[in-house]
Amino acid sequence: MSLEPNRAVPRREFVRSAVAIGGASALSACLDAETDEDVADPGEPKFPQGREDLSALPERQHAWNDFMVREPSGDTILPQQQLLLFVEYTGSIPPTDDERAAVEDTLRSVERAYQRGTGGTAGATFLEGLLFLIGYAPGYFDRFDADLPPGIDLPNPATVIKRLEEDATPESADAVIVLNSDYGSVLLGVEEALFDDVDRLNGVTVKGDFSSVFEKVERRPAVVGRGNPAKELDHDAIDEDAPMSMGYKSGFDDSNPEESRVTWDDGPFSGGTTLLASRLGIDLDSWYEFDEETRVGQMFTMDHTPEDIGRTGEALGADSGITEESVENLEKHAREHGCVGHSAKAARARDDDFEPLILRRSEGNISDPAHDAGMNFTSLQSGIEDFIETRNAMDDFADVEAHKSGIVDFLTTERRGTYLVPPRSLRALPSPRPDEQ
Repeated sequence: MSLEPNRAVPRREFVRSAVAIGGASALSACLDAETDEDVADPGEPKFPQGREDLSALPERQHAWNDFMVREPSGDTILPQQQLLLFVEYTGSIPPTDDERAAVEDTLRSVERAYQRGTGGTAGATFLEGLLFLIGYAPGYFDRFDADLPPGIDLPNPATVIKRLEEDATPESADAVIVLNSDYGSVLLGVEEALFDDVDRLNGVTVKGDFSSVFEKVERRPAVVGRGNPAKELDHDAIDEDAPMSMGYKSGFDDSNPEESRVTWDDGPFSGGTTLLASRLGIDLDSWYEFDEETRVGQMFTMDHTPEDIGRTGEALGADSGITEESVENLEKHAREHGCVGHSAKAARARDDDFEPLILRRSEGNISDPAHDAGMNFTSLQSGIEDFIETRNAMDDFADVEAHKSGIVDFLTTERRGTYLVPPRSLRALPSPRPDEQ
């Protein structure tokens, strides 16, 4: 696709293409499209900036909820544009003070360049700023002469894949940066600031030198939100208003735990958490062979009806309608219908207060030549064991044939990666024992 903005091409389609391509030319073209004006200097401010004093920002990198757009129901809405950047560490072992300063200065420049998400504005309808975090893989920490503190549950991805009996490829990158915004220009601007010689970002001077110790090895853009999957993916069955490729909204408030539930409240990485990043393939052809009533039942429970949820799940508001009774009824539904619902099955992996164990942070839709569609899925959890328990709860249900047991048989896991997400104060090249560095 040409990088010259064409007003005959829908803006969202052009922006998605620009983010997928990446680079300085894509950034300039994307800014032109998103601001509806010719941008002479991509470094000049076009979006709300962050504060010069960053001391008021949360210590948790993953504290996003207060800075996200919310539906009238109160349900948080994932930003429409998402980008995962996988990087290899090329610096010293252990990192020097200068290397840590180079990374931290760059990240602080990004925070000053763009406000955090909505800036905390109640009632915001667009996320004009940036939500991001950086996580470090077990392979990064393996380079040190010290182990991670006891109690941190961060197995390597190959172990997770084996535990789940999956035929997937473990991620080999040392770290991942997760970027989210409603504006593709914001993501492209940050990418340029991290890995290219950019002096200014949205009107802010870029300090530090991120690329002096990190080499980008892969980028994975994705989109989510009402209408985006139908425009991104070449599949006629996707509802034109669907926020996800399988047709229904996800991440209801009652199916996500509080951020505190997935956060460590003590130890040297207090305020941190773990991230699991997955690349999934989706068999939409088989999924859409089912009629609407069946799809609703298999996505939620056999007690849910199309009238209950609306066209794409919006009638449910912030509550998915999954209760402890939904879990108790699984065996009954298996006997009576020969089908069970994905959401009810996944709810078997909840704590004693019936709170979910994992917090979804992106479910971005992507084109995938090997599948009808793909997805970038990332989740936060206090330990990777919580993800494994949740994923195992999705497995085929006893006495229910394949493709009638929720959505698990329509998904193929291509890649998995596990990461430690430190608190902001330790995000620049952490040692396994930060209290000893």
